[in-house]
Amino acid sequence: MPQETYSRGLWASAAWTFMNVSQYILGIRPEFAGLAVDPCIPADFKELTICRKFRGSLYKIHITNPDGVEKGIKCMTVNGEKVEGNIIPPAEVPGEYEVEAVMG
Repeated sequence: MPQETYSRGLWASAAWTFMNVSQYILGIRPEFAGLAVDPCIPADFKELTICRKFRGSLYKIHITNPDGVEKGIKCMTVNGEKVEGNIIPPAEVPGEYEVEAVMG
């Protein structure tokens, strides 16, 4: 197998792995209505921070897990304002946004 073909295959696998980890384990995935925050993590993960670009904006998402659950968002804020559910609505003005999500 030529080296060039092998390298492309290796990078494609890395990209798929990253997508699976970020979208389905860490639970940060694009939806039509916005950016979903729906982590599925081990109960002993107490917090994590993820930076994600979405529709021209950068979201710094800090997730805490005080009750040691494996799935579910109890409450979430974007720049200090409460958001209902677990979907971050698309920003009207592109920029950087601070997201705090509490699992429970």
